Amino acid sequence: MSLSAFEVLAGIAIAFLLLMLFLALFEPGLRFKIASTPSAPLESEDFLRMLAALTNATIHASNRVDVLTNGEVFYEAELEAIRNAKHNINIEAYIFQKGRVAGRFIEALIERAEAGVKVNLVIDAIGSFATWDSYLKRLRDAGARVERYHPIRWYTLPRINNRTHRTLIIVDGRVGFVGGAGVADHWLYGRGKSSRWRDTMFRVEGGAVTDLQSTFVENWLEASGEILAATEYFPACTAASATRVMVIDSSPSIGQSTRARVLFQTLLGSARKTIFINTPYFLPDRSARDEMVRAIRERGVKITIITPGKHTDHLLTRISGQRLYGQLLRAGAQILEYKPSMMHAKVMIVDGVWSVVGSTNFDNRSFGLNDEVNVAAFDQELAARLQQDFALDLAESKVVSYDEWKRRSLFERAHEWLGWVIERQQ
Repeated sequence: MSLSAFEVLAGIAIAFLLLMLFLALFEPGLRFKIASTPSAPLESEDFLRMLAALTNATIHASNRVDVLTNGEVFYEAELEAIRNAKHNINIEAYIFQKGRVAGRFIEALIERAEAGVKVNLVIDAIGSFATWDSYLKRLRDAGARVERYHPIRWYTLPRINNRTHRTLIIVDGRVGFVGGAGVADHWLYGRGKSSRWRDTMFRVEGGAVTDLQSTFVENWLEASGEILAATEYFPACTAASATRVMVIDSSPSIGQSTRARVLFQTLLGSARKTIFINTPYFLPDRSARDEMVRAIRERGVKITIITPGKHTDHLLTRISGQRLYGQLLRAGAQILEYKPSMMHAKVMIVDGVWSVVGSTNFDNRSFGLNDEVNVAAFDQELAARLQQDFALDLAESKVVSYDEWKRRSLFERAHEWLGWVIERQQ
């Protein structure tokens, strides 16, 4: 019995879809390796210039950067800036989730929009999937523009894996907020035995805000088809403080490289003393793991990593990450799990000189699939301020020993291998 033309075409289509699924799950990632440890120390001008060149970033010399620790601090600061807006407010968020916190933001944005302030909001179509258009209707009716990044359409299916994971708020082109916290109740209100999520945001003033605005404009164009070519979005910015800052915006290239990945690999490969990491999803690829092992064994770098404990919001990702602990623990890295709540801060501090805060997780999705944004600051005082928070997090975290890791149950190991199958999608 011969097959019809339709059956042949259907078979080809199914085979193609299965191939695409296989590649999505198992395609090898791009290998990253520092050719040799940079001769210039991290605290040198030469290293600053090199890192800016590698990440295609501009060095802004005069900035003020404030560390905003946890929702009770950063939400108040963000809302205050929104309420004081005079010209424009631009917001980009992976998560804009209906609830009490989002309600406060919407009311503040409506008030400003009705006063004539231009309000532009981009939310990710998947990350904010449950925030219906009806929930945002009053905001649109007040004159605000609301767009969804990569909505699910037949013609967007080839890019469905590419999400905007960025968190950005820019007010009047002069004040910017960047980090990992979106707009949702769990960053402010606890649930059951878990307190509100632990997170960190930066508030930035100075020339770096222009680059944050430029990063927003990129995805506003993709979401709306509109170029925000108005000079009022890009005022001359100055700040009394002298923190040197680079904004590294990151989108995946066809060759799998991202500027965020280059930033993290270069700092890991250049550290000489300490690397402190907060991350909600710790799934470093082999290149990152190898770089950390080299830092420990060849240069004596002390590496400390804090990840979520039992209060994680993605159990499979946590278990998948535990499979990777062994190589780092054997080398001498210290890994801890945060006990009070979900650890969602995305912070890296290197040699007490460099600080990186932004939207990037230590996982394949952030390094190779998502649009991300990070602020890299060259400032010892700022690094010391972040280390104060890190010390408090350490005090509330449980150390994972190598012996404990080796004693994982067969049930845990089975889940780890299930996680390995979809590791590149987590």
